[in-house]
Amino acid sequence: MTILVTGGTGLVGTRLLPRLVETGIDCRALVRAGKTVPSGVTMVEGDVLDPASLVKAVKGIKVIIHLAAILRTAESGKIWSVNVDGTRNLIAAAREHAADARFIMASTGLVYDENSPRPSLENDRVAPERDYPASKVAAEKLLQESGLKWSILRFGFVYGEADGHIGQIPRIAQLLRLHPANRLSMIHHRDVATLAMMSLDGILDGRIVNAVDDAPMTILELSAIAGKPMDTAATPLTHPWSGVLDGSLARSLGFKPEVATTWQAARENAL
Repeated sequence: MTILVTGGTGLVGTRLLPRLVETGIDCRALVRAGKTVPSGVTMVEGDVLDPASLVKAVKGIKVIIHLAAILRTAESGKIWSVNVDGTRNLIAAAREHAADARFIMASTGLVYDENSPRPSLENDRVAPERDYPASKVAAEKLLQESGLKWSILRFGFVYGEADGHIGQIPRIAQLLRLHPANRLSMIHHRDVATLAMMSLDGILDGRIVNAVDDAPMTILELSAIAGKPMDTAATPLTHPWSGVLDGSLARSLGFKPEVATTWQAARENAL
């Protein structure tokens, strides 16, 4: 089986691709000029914003894992261009040249309403205002209406393997004015791969699935792990479920995280 991974040079892709190669999967990665890919991966030069370059990338593939996205930039137009137009281009290429391919898209738990009265479920209404999650909702809709075999993974806070992501928590908490008791649902890179493998087998076809481990972490805990303890507070927590995703659907489909909690990752020096 040959699969195409977009975003293979990013935070998630650089850790997912080697795991896919280790299982014997023939991996192809769409990368921009000047980038490199892990050993065992076939590089196809191109860009999701260049439809012509996608033809060679998708021909002969059985699965697309679409990770390419822009999260943070001062130019909001770039977020919408890459995340929505890029997805549209990739869908069009797949429909024309790999119509039987399975299309797996990475999305985000940031799409959910911060005022949720409980951990967010996949069928909850989503109408985010920030550019990144809003663009992801638009991309999800394109895929759902594409006529392709699809699945969508709404990731919690992805971390691990020296990616530096947890180290950004104190700054994120300051920018968003998060309460120390606010919690984030987490997902380790190992389990991103676990869910990707489940998706390859079609277990998640036609579903949006929250991709999270077994235990949300407080901002206070994560900041301490990052080595930058934050001030404690006894003030009321106004959005108690913001950032917390319900992972029961994935578990019902057979998902069991290898890294059940961030504390496990810390014990195993896998942060």
